[in-house]
Amino acid sequence: MVVREPKLNPKPEHGTQGYNDYRSDMMALHRATLSLFSDLSLEGVLRRVIHAARELSRARYAALGLPGEDGALETFLTVGLSRAEVAKIEHEPLGHGLIGEMLRSGTSIRIPKIADHPKSVGFPEGHPPMHSFLGVPISAYGRPLGQIYLTDKTTAPEFSVEDQRLIEMLAAHSAAAIENARLYDKVRENESELSARNEELGLMYSLATAVSSTIELERLLEIMLERVMKLFHASAGEIFLLEETDGVYRKAIHLGDAPEAFGEIDSFRPGEGLVGKVAQQARPLWTPDVGLDSVFIRKAVSRFGFKTVVGVPLTAPGKVTGVLTLAFQTERAIDDHESGLLGSVGAGVGIAVENARLYRQARRVAVLEERDRIGMDLHDGVIQSIFAVGLTLEYARLDVQERAPEAAGRIDTAIAGLNKSIRDIRSYILDLQPSRISTADLMEALERLVREFKANTLVEVDLLVEPDAMESLQGPIANDLFHISQEALANVAKHAQATHAWISVRETSDGAVTFQVLDNGRGFDLDQAPHLLGHGLSNISERARLFGGEFTVDSSPGEGTNITIRIPSTVNS
Repeated sequence: MVVREPKLNPKPEHGTQGYNDYRSDMMALHRATLSLFSDLSLEGVLRRVIHAARELSRARYAALGLPGEDGALETFLTVGLSRAEVAKIEHEPLGHGLIGEMLRSGTSIRIPKIADHPKSVGFPEGHPPMHSFLGVPISAYGRPLGQIYLTDKTTAPEFSVEDQRLIEMLAAHSAAAIENARLYDKVRENESELSARNEELGLMYSLATAVSSTIELERLLEIMLERVMKLFHASAGEIFLLEETDGVYRKAIHLGDAPEAFGEIDSFRPGEGLVGKVAQQARPLWTPDVGLDSVFIRKAVSRFGFKTVVGVPLTAPGKVTGVLTLAFQTERAIDDHESGLLGSVGAGVGIAVENARLYRQARRVAVLEERDRIGMDLHDGVIQSIFAVGLTLEYARLDVQERAPEAAGRIDTAIAGLNKSIRDIRSYILDLQPSRISTADLMEALERLVREFKANTLVEVDLLVEPDAMESLQGPIANDLFHISQEALANVAKHAQATHAWISVRETSDGAVTFQVLDNGRGFDLDQAPHLLGHGLSNISERARLFGGEFTVDSSPGEGTNITIRIPSTVNS
């Protein structure tokens, strides 16, 4: 930018003293203009301009005004008035009088008495009296940037021509400094926006990577929630996942502040609360005031100081797989750009969650297939080999029975050991191989399971069933109960050392159905040996929970074990 400086008279009319004052003023102007470019912020530059103008002109009061896009006065800074004096003034300048004249004309105004100017309109109530006035416009390339206002020169009745030219030179330098500061602010704003876009791109890249990865679901949720919370500067965040069996959105993870407040309610049905509304409408929603919003039913969150909660649907093709929520301790509006970004995040996380679930299911199927293969190998190979050795020993025992009774006894012991090994291996096969028994008729399926179990383990099993109770157990629940029976009997074969077991199905007075598997084995102490709750009991508990059943296990050393599944009437109706 080219700065054209007004020419000062190089030979002041007041002799040597005047010339010294002139040199002093020029040095002060030089220092002032250098200081303008030492501050890159717009507010800092404006403050430096107004202080420099007051010192150079020796004015009691100084002000600087900036017009808005419509040309009216938008910003007004003052120097010389105390806070108490400013507080007494009825209102800031409205752009009338001399200020309005400068805004319209874009030229300097210098007068000995403000009241004598034909455009003067006086001062608002509470404004201190002012007399002499010097106003100088700040402009660049013919475009107005602001105005400098000076009143009440302290060393003379009015401002001089030299004062005007000196402030006009300051205004020329100020224009460059103001443009530079505005450009710097714009660059910083662009950098901030670019940084935000980079963060958004980073998040979307993470989502794309997660969609194509085999990362565990729990770790995936933690990574995604951390990234989204950081991007939106949220104080807390949660993810709720859909449970297909009962259609409930249950909390899977919480990060950030006040987990106890958010734990007040940890599951929602579609349409219930903010989470349920988001799941039902499949679009981002937020509550601007959680304390007053009737939809947001977790009031403890408001008591912990949170103001705004945003909910985002996690969508996969054809369904909402979950809901992500962000909580803020300030009032937080969501603009169109953020709403679109949240929608994209929800779609990405939703697909990633679905992929993680499919990956987990695929691994489970692979494990089941491997268990089936091992079971078949044991049955077709190892057991047959052991059985063949047993037959050989039988023939040998017959040959030596009369001639060497003692050797025959040892052979009998070996045969008994082989038979025990066969029973043990068969019990493991029962646990390894997924059943091929149809569960369309639960009663028939249980009868066949009991027959196979007795044949493989030589453990007696009684099936005690009330017909009315059995009739209510149909479809997916029947399939789950069959697998629970299979898991429970496998535990009996491997751990219980039982001689007798029972499967009981009966109906209670409140319409619920109680399904039990009992044995007379060695039992165990639940408190002293929690590690005994291995995969078998864990699988039983998980199956029961998924269809809404209530799982309990009772056991004591020497008194056997009782596994109970209570199916409420609301589940099996």
